[in-house]
Amino acid sequence: MATLEGCRCRSASARNNSSILYSILKSDSLVTAEEPQQHQQQHSQHQTLQHLLLKGSSSSCSSSSSSGPGSLQELRQQACSCGSTRRRGVLRSPQVTCKAASAVLVKTLRFVKNVPCFRELPEDDQLMLIRSGWAPLLVLGLAQDRVDFETTETVEPSMLQRILTGVPDRQSEILAGQTRVAVGVSVVDIEAIKAFLKKCWSVDISTKEYAYLKGAVLFNPDLEGLRCLHYIQALRREAHQALNEHVRLIHRDDSMRFAKLLIALSMLRAISPLVVAQLFFRPVIGTVNIEEVLMEMFYGK
Repeated sequence: MATLEGCRCRSASARNNSSILYSILKSDSLVTAEEPQQHQQQHSQHQTLQHLLLKGSSSSCSSSSSSGPGSLQELRQQACSCGSTRRRGVLRSPQVTCKAASAVLVKTLRFVKNVPCFRELPEDDQLMLIRSGWAPLLVLGLAQDRVDFETTETVEPSMLQRILTGVPDRQSEILAGQTRVAVGVSVVDIEAIKAFLKKCWSVDISTKEYAYLKGAVLFNPDLEGLRCLHYIQALRREAHQALNEHVRLIHRDDSMRFAKLLIALSMLRAISPLVVAQLFFRPVIGTVNIEEVLMEMFYGK
């Protein structure tokens, strides 16, 4: 059982229900049960988000991004072998998908706020955990809410094409003091996100399992500079144990289910936060730093 001994933070709720089972499940239950009553609050948070977001241009064409290899490493190896690393993709319906992603982001941040053992951490630790966990938590929320998306492919010009068409390469732009922002994200990274979503949907993860997975993602002890490192380590360990116990109790006939969930976690951790920000928020916020938006939404500053 995780305790805050050795940390400057103290947990009042931990004295009553210090297990992460209680904290996370209570948080997820609050998010679900309070949704009708908190519609106005959520609308206000959406207004805050919309106030911070800038209007950006976007593209829409036909969809692509079919399913591929299961691991991000395999996808990248395949991409490198055929020279397709220049292939990039953009959302087919950016306004619709970005709106759905924004709603999941609001719900995700509310979930984090409602976890008692998170609120009682030092603010520095909270900031580090939010910066580390917002993207995987968001993608996990997309899976839980079954938010699917379609993309269309764009191809970055090759060196020969640049020479023939007179388009400057990146090195020339850097020397000239110019910055060119690449359109879309790598098709390989898009495939990784879609592969994770399909994995979750194929396993048919339950609400409780999603809650425990969120706890395992949120409490990341691998970050440097955490003040309550041992406590956060214990919280992640409890999240894994709670998930394992739940699976063994509910899915006794599926001995591989816990392993499948761990595989999904490993796929999730391989997804880059920069990719998530550029794919789901860049079309509407432009070059605004997503972390600034997160801090404004979470702390109101």
